[in-house]
Amino acid sequence: MLILTCPAQLQRLEGALRRSLPHSLPVYGAVMNMTRGNPGDFEAVVDAWPDFRAVLARRRGEAPVDDCYRNTHAVFYHDLGAYRALLETPGAVRWDTAFHIFGLQDGVVATAQAMAGAKGIELEVSQYYTYLHPDPATMPEPRLDPGIQVGSMSLAHADLLDATWVYGGNAWSRRYLAELVERFPSLCLLDGTGQPVCWTLQSPFGSGAHGYTLPAHRRRGLMQALTVLLARQTQARGFLVFGHTALGNLPMQRLQEQLGHQRLPGLCHFVLHNPSLGRPGP
Repeated sequence: MLILTCPAQLQRLEGALRRSLPHSLPVYGAVMNMTRGNPGDFEAVVDAWPDFRAVLARRRGEAPVDDCYRNTHAVFYHDLGAYRALLETPGAVRWDTAFHIFGLQDGVVATAQAMAGAKGIELEVSQYYTYLHPDPATMPEPRLDPGIQVGSMSLAHADLLDATWVYGGNAWSRRYLAELVERFPSLCLLDGTGQPVCWTLQSPFGSGAHGYTLPAHRRRGLMQALTVLLARQTQARGFLVFGHTALGNLPMQRLQEQLGHQRLPGLCHFVLHNPSLGRPGP
């Protein structure tokens, strides 16, 4: 196992991951952030170098035991056996903490299931569609109602973000969302009083995250306009325009397809490894 810290190594890794798109998308987005100031404080872990067969993008340092939001790893592999061997390498992941591993390859779930029983860990698997836009320059011109202004989210909006996020409602989720708006680009639409009514964030993995419109402002085309604006901003920064959408979120699926996003084959797998779920009660 090696942790890549040299800028030249990370640039070389970015190029290798680019050649493996779209399966490498989440790790590729994380490495792009690493080579552009590393706002997420991430690192890349490989099984070997330069001929790696598996790579993890993970947060540097030690995350608190229960903070599965910040303790999230993206994975890409050329060889499933190498990926499993990397996970079993001491120091690659902390099995005594709650953490997520996600990726676009089916082996993410299969490997987790194979390893969970032996380690006494219970899993929670969530799956999403991944949408990628091939050319954001072709997206239609956004239209906004008079009185609607474009802005960005701030730390002052952390409570609002946490209250409207399906995975929110605790101290860890609020801290995670606050870090996103502090460290990564975000966009929102503001009403006449300057309050956000529609917003979307970006994740440390280069994807769109937590897009939401307040119920009273839906069916006005706000999320469509914001999606186009964020895509243009993302493209201008040199990143790919992609995101993960819940299987049951039909309105967002239709919106992305109307705007020209392409749904990738297969699913994106998020696997929560939670050792506390596998422990017997007192």
